[in-house]
Amino acid sequence: MSARDDILGSVRRSLRRDRLSDEAQAALQRRIRAHERNIVPQRGSGSGAEIAARFIDEAKSVAVTVQPVASDAEVPDAIVRYLAQHNLPARVAMAPSAALEQIPWASRPTLEVRRGAARPDDQVSVTPAFAGIAETGTLMLTSGAETPTTLNLLPYDHVVVMRTSQIVGSYEDAWDLLRQSRSRADGLIDMPRTVNFITGPSRTGDIEQKILMGAHGPRRLHIVLIEDA
Repeated sequence: MSARDDILGSVRRSLRRDRLSDEAQAALQRRIRAHERNIVPQRGSGSGAEIAARFIDEAKSVAVTVQPVASDAEVPDAIVRYLAQHNLPARVAMAPSAALEQIPWASRPTLEVRRGAARPDDQVSVTPAFAGIAETGTLMLTSGAETPTTLNLLPYDHVVVMRTSQIVGSYEDAWDLLRQSRSRADGLIDMPRTVNFITGPSRTGDIEQKILMGAHGPRRLHIVLIEDA
């Protein structure tokens, strides 16, 4: 066994999850499926254009830039303009996601797109989002083979491509949507290993109470929002 297996095994034993019966496993799944919704504030309610506008306003209030576009075809141009605006090279590390593959990247041959997890020298990443939460202008991103979490955290500039139809009102709506999308035919739910909630670019005020951007992640967060709803 590796050191990692030893550590995880110790955690399972301390939680008494190394010897769960079939009945206990079923109880855990029932708890996930029947999770009760918590209190939803008024700003987390609504639908359609109302929550889309609220999401944009809340995102901008935490230093996110948002570029609405009318179609997939406009996405490459929007990203190239963003790179030029910040004097960045026309090169991005992109999540190998099916949601992004339908974008016509070849329409901008000068834009270099590398698919895969982030590397230390990557300056800009492009990822999809599972959902946008209007309540706080927050992005919900899930980990997986098509969405490496390193792309959310390592590059200095994070560009998210999403659709207005992915915007929900509240955190509870986002969790409900995730559970529905991960439900299996046998009634079980395959949850992702990691769910990241991102509200604005990384920042800290620990040192002399001065705000420093990019301390623990991207210093800029930009959303290209495809208006499809």
